Amino acid sequence: MEKQWNLLNKNSIRKRNRNCGYCNKCNLIPPVERPVVFLYPFCREVRNIKSKTYEEFVEKFKPKKTTDDCYTPSEIYEVIKDWVCKRYNIDPENVIRPFWPGGDYEKDEYPPGCVVVDNPPFSILKNICEFYLERGIPFFLFAPSLTALSGKTTWNRMNHIVCDCTIEYENGATVKTSFITSFEPETVAETSPELTKLVNDTVEKLKQENARKLSKYDYPDHIVTAAMMQKMARYGVHFRVRREECQLVRSLDAQRAMKKEIYGAGLLLSDQAAARKQNAEKQAAENARKQAEDAICYELSERERELVEALNKSILD
Repeated sequence: MEKQWNLLNKNSIRKRNRNCGYCNKCNLIPPVERPVVFLYPFCREVRNIKSKTYEEFVEKFKPKKTTDDCYTPSEIYEVIKDWVCKRYNIDPENVIRPFWPGGDYEKDEYPPGCVVVDNPPFSILKNICEFYLERGIPFFLFAPSLTALSGKTTWNRMNHIVCDCTIEYENGATVKTSFITSFEPETVAETSPELTKLVNDTVEKLKQENARKLSKYDYPDHIVTAAMMQKMARYGVHFRVRREECQLVRSLDAQRAMKKEIYGAGLLLSDQAAARKQNAEKQAAENARKQAEDAICYELSERERELVEALNKSILD
């Protein structure tokens, strides 16, 4: 009996110490040996690798909102193209668009008299400008507004048309957009209120045509919603409603006839709580106004003032 017990003990120890052949960590042997075919499960490492591989595979097919895939809505492009043709006296038939999915602008054909008016990949914008400037190909290109002037080797060889246009491109990305051009290179930068208005009016028109216009509701002071309280919290205002001062409401009697309701529900307030809510909203509005006015003002250094004086002298000379 003792011999049998020792044998069983050794076998169980051997079983417990046998590990997975893949990672040498997982104990995959069943605790009791049975005369059956045992299907070994994947070890933890294999399962993790499989999971990561699958996630990477799925990730490849998810749409990416990058500035290199910002295809311009045709209505907005046509407005910009018309403005460019009138401003620089260009025949619309000579306008070409070399930037398209799978295209290579360096290998594209540029017939004599052509003008490039297009929305290029922003990540290589400097390289594109250098390519056209070196070959004398006139262009008018879209550019991200905040970094439009950042081309170290090209900034003084072209004009920057700075606009306040917020364009929503076809991939859903929203980009503050300005423009850079080889036309009128004697001007380094200028604003264009006219082009800004044309583009923004077209963007607004598209929004109204493509999206359902949501109704806006004004609620009485005796109603507070989570959205209202979010605004108070954002602008540093503490507002509290005690249990005995409120009642949960999902819609007002005036809304029921129109089959409307308060989005996310709301609280019906007592007179005292409503007065505090009114004061809190006024304070939040005041704080929002102050935040909008706050700005860091930078001053020119001595070195920069000397550069300004040198520029002044060069203009006088």
